[in-house]
Amino acid sequence: MVRYAALLVLSCAAIAVTGCGRGESSTSTEVRLEREDLVTVAHALQRTQAPVEREVAAAKAAWPLVAHGVPADMAAIERAPILAAAATAAKIPMPAPLQEAQATMLTGPGSSIAGLFRTYSGLAAHGWQIIATTIDVIEHGSQGAARFARANVALYIESVYDAHFTLAQIGKKVLDGYGKLGDGKAFGAALTMDEVEALARAYSEATDRLHPHVGVRLGS
Repeated sequence: MVRYAALLVLSCAAIAVTGCGRGESSTSTEVRLEREDLVTVAHALQRTQAPVEREVAAAKAAWPLVAHGVPADMAAIERAPILAAAATAAKIPMPAPLQEAQATMLTGPGSSIAGLFRTYSGLAAHGWQIIATTIDVIEHGSQGAARFARANVALYIESVYDAHFTLAQIGKKVLDGYGKLGDGKAFGAALTMDEVEALARAYSEATDRLHPHVGVRLGS
């Protein structure tokens, strides 16, 4: 109820209705809500950090096997790392604040950060699942199905790369949002600089990007 009341204050201020209230200004109320939302999202990211680290480790182990496409000789590709990557990606949790239904109420940097996490989770889980299925189809399916699968697998390989590129942007967004909204002086114990810096390291290019760069194109 407090949150809805605060949103009502913003609405009233925006349309300049006389007598709608003389409390906080529109700007100060908006900033307060954005801080609250960033704290909520940051804590959700802390809860997902361990399973995300497991997914990243599994992805890095499997990625060199597919970065340049599925090999012509299917006997040359290791299945276990790819299956492990698919299984781990499927287990990435989605805390309530990051879910699409609840994220529609988020404001400020917290909203875009939640969107980045959903994008990462969806691309990683779907991409690895289809890559694993494609390998089975190429080996055991009909010639037509195998040709189709091989011609389109690049799309899903790219989606895995894009998933981790997206994940790697989250930490910077948290750090930027924290500074924009007043840093430690404004957030206090609700979200400390140490916590933000830890998230910036965990969700960073140094930690999460896949190497080498994706080297396959659709239809190749």
